[in-house]
Amino acid sequence: MLRRTNTASDLQSPGRLAELLGREAYLADEGLATAAFLALRMGRPLFLEGEAGVGKTELARTLAAVLDAPLIRLQCYEGLDGSQVLYDWDFARQLLHLKAAEASGVTDAARLEGEVYDRRFLIARPLLRAVETQPCVLLIDEIDRADVEFEAILLEVLSDFAISIPELGTVRAPTPPVVVLTSNRTREVHDALKRRCLYHWLEHPSFEREVAILMRRLPECSAVLAEQVAGAARRLREADLVKPPGIAETLDWTEALLTLGARELDPGLAAATLGALLKHREDHEVVLANGFPGAPRG
Repeated sequence: MLRRTNTASDLQSPGRLAELLGREAYLADEGLATAAFLALRMGRPLFLEGEAGVGKTELARTLAAVLDAPLIRLQCYEGLDGSQVLYDWDFARQLLHLKAAEASGVTDAARLEGEVYDRRFLIARPLLRAVETQPCVLLIDEIDRADVEFEAILLEVLSDFAISIPELGTVRAPTPPVVVLTSNRTREVHDALKRRCLYHWLEHPSFEREVAILMRRLPECSAVLAEQVAGAARRLREADLVKPPGIAETLDWTEALLTLGARELDPGLAAATLGALLKHREDHEVVLANGFPGAPRG
């Protein structure tokens, strides 16, 4: 039975981390394994950029499995504010408590105020949960989708992993959580935030690595089919598409082909399962017009 690594200090080298990631079916190359290892050992956030579907989010999930720690995910989007990422007060429960206290004859205003601003009425959002949970992996996913104002909140938290709550005081993490930030680079993230992180750009996997990933994640996939799928995906990434397929899409596509009983790629199955690989109508039209790369012609 696989022994989980409990702390980052148990990892002695990038190679050891790559081995543990591999046991969880995540095949990291030397550059990514080194970046993740340094982030863990140095206690620094890891900032990952790259095309959608190259494995940024999956790395955070796999690190949580390797470290045997809960994953706390903050999915970023436009309009995020402090009450959605830090904490909020449960006003409905506070009001009920006040009414119950008044009904029982409590009239001391100072006492009532102290009671309603008790920790039991505080709703912990992802950043506060990460500060309070030891150990944990905090995934701040697609930070490029959030507003610039959100970065200011994040900067303050990442500086010392402490959150100030005026009514209760400061909550500080005894040990900083493992932090992974991801970006698809739809906008540039401010340099002040990047300076607090170690940075790594994730490329699409090499042909050999993609074949290995397909066969590792989908054991029923034959070597022939894995090579044909990886070859087709590689050529599509070189084409002028709106959204070239990432490894996430090639995994979905391969699973769809296997579900239909494919042992190798052919034009009919490739066309029938195209929706698992390409998610834009324009890309479908380009591929169908030019013929599917890598599929033997009947």
